[in-house]
Amino acid sequence: MADKKVNEFYTRPPVLGKWESFRQFLWNSETKQFLGRTGASWGKILLFYLIFYSVLIGFFAAMLAVFYQTLDMKKPKWELKESLIGDNPGLGFRPMPPESNVESTLIWYKSSDKGNVQYWQNQLKDFLKIYKKEKHPYDSNIMTCADFQNATDGKVCDVPMTESWHPCLEESGFGFGDPKGGPCIFLKLNKIYSWKPEYYESSDLPDDMSEHLRQKIRKAQSKQEHKMVWITCEGENPADKENIGPFRYIPRDGFMSQYFPFMNQNGYLSPLVAIYFEQPERGVLINIECKAWAKNIHHDRADKRGSVHFELMID
Repeated sequence: MADKKVNEFYTRPPVLGKWESFRQFLWNSETKQFLGRTGASWGKILLFYLIFYSVLIGFFAAMLAVFYQTLDMKKPKWELKESLIGDNPGLGFRPMPPESNVESTLIWYKSSDKGNVQYWQNQLKDFLKIYKKEKHPYDSNIMTCADFQNATDGKVCDVPMTESWHPCLEESGFGFGDPKGGPCIFLKLNKIYSWKPEYYESSDLPDDMSEHLRQKIRKAQSKQEHKMVWITCEGENPADKENIGPFRYIPRDGFMSQYFPFMNQNGYLSPLVAIYFEQPERGVLINIECKAWAKNIHHDRADKRGSVHFELMID
């Protein structure tokens, strides 16, 4: 029987339209493929990624657990000089200018413009909410302390904003609406964990300290009264010193010792000093610098250490 030559020809697949191609990609009934893969192929790839990501998540979870074992949630790993922020606190002021000009330190308002004045008042209301202890989560941990007397173990000292703070109270508009007087600017010392101030005595006052503060420290009647981180404010230039007018510190010209050290206690309140400008010059930009004074506070205007600068302008 003669061999029969068999000719085999390749038949081109039919040309499919866009919709038919997409539909076939979704489900090919001939090859039983879904999205270009068979069921077995999908099972293998899903199993691979399940194992891969399970191992990856387990590895990072283990590393995170080890990392958290080295941390204390109440205490920083590095303190004072060993930390990034160092052991030299700075000063902060409130109210702050609008966020649209975040680098500005200018407090500028028109006392007759209620809308403008309200912005600054609302800034201080929000800042002082915690001091009013409205719905404070650790209200039971805050106690009233005598001057220069630390709180008992586990407690913190209150910062009582009584009538002695007048006119730097919400009821008085913090002085911003006064057509003749000036505003109240609040100062706070930046918190540094476990930092303790070294207090000045009458015999070791620095040369660059103002004579007014020198006299005040020398007149302190007891050793306890020296336990203050003192605050001084003044105009930066001769013209500023002339235009700033009289001002006073409320309730005292410094932060008393019962608020130090900060140990991340529950309910801790940073001490405050309000500067009430009684009669600043109107329509003039006034540059003001405030400094905190203790033996272990060093002043550096460029690095904003131990002092704060802001400008005041009232139209």
